[in-house]
Amino acid sequence: MVVTSEARVEAVMEELAERPPILHTIFDLIRRKPLGAMGAFLVLIMIVAALMADFIAPYDPVINAYDRIHLAPGAEQWLGTDQFGRDILSRIIYGARTALFVGFVSAFVGAFTGLVLGVASAYFGGRFDLIFQRIMDIFMAFPLIILALAMVSIFGGKIENDVILVIVAITIPFVPRCARVVRSNALAIREIPYVDAARACGFSHVRIIMRHMVPNVMAPFLIMITAFVGQAILLEASLSYLGLGVQEPTPAWGLMLQGGAEEYAESAPWIAVFPGLAITLAVFGFNLFGDALRDVLDPRLRSR
Repeated sequence: MVVTSEARVEAVMEELAERPPILHTIFDLIRRKPLGAMGAFLVLIMIVAALMADFIAPYDPVINAYDRIHLAPGAEQWLGTDQFGRDILSRIIYGARTALFVGFVSAFVGAFTGLVLGVASAYFGGRFDLIFQRIMDIFMAFPLIILALAMVSIFGGKIENDVILVIVAITIPFVPRCARVVRSNALAIREIPYVDAARACGFSHVRIIMRHMVPNVMAPFLIMITAFVGQAILLEASLSYLGLGVQEPTPAWGLMLQGGAEEYAESAPWIAVFPGLAITLAVFGFNLFGDALRDVLDPRLRSR
């Protein structure tokens, strides 16, 4: 037994030694997917800024300083101040927290709900699949922003927390979009013999769906999450800009645009330019990272 154990350990060590180092793998991915690496870098900067906001933000993002109203970008205020004297750089850094929280929560909940419903629709098929897909068609007939506005109007008087309201309004439109993509993959998995074998063994429908089908559609699920995060950030900014999303004094990029895009476009353009640039880079980063992730996870695109 001792010899066998030592032989197994040596075999495992040899296998690990033959694998390329992690840094080599990372540099290889950067070389093959430079745009994806750029997107991942932008996402990483955004995440670090959100997590370390308390330490790297130079000023309090919510305290008004009326003696510093409309200061242009300079050595003391790198990105200038807004109409209330608040530091724009600090509000952008703290606004990353709001954008990422809303983006990740709504993207994950919407994608996971769509994952379960899409796999269930493909598994059961028949009349259930027909009715479910027609309901999904109704939801997908509306653009994301229109459906999000409808959700805000429906749940606005029932949910007092503005951040939770925005998350609910963004999550619901994501569900049918993920369900449709996942269902198309699950239809092929349903015909694989091991699913029939699981039915023959008497396993419950829930076990077959969660243990045998869901794990095999994780690739499109992960890709949809990265795409949804960028869309959620843009939707949150749009709702906040319209006054239907996150409310003052919470730092949010859409609110910063609302306060300076029109009234101060000529006298203090930095109030709107820098938040708009933050939204653009965030969505751009997640889109690039999502495209690279799709190329890596999709077997049909790995050789490209």
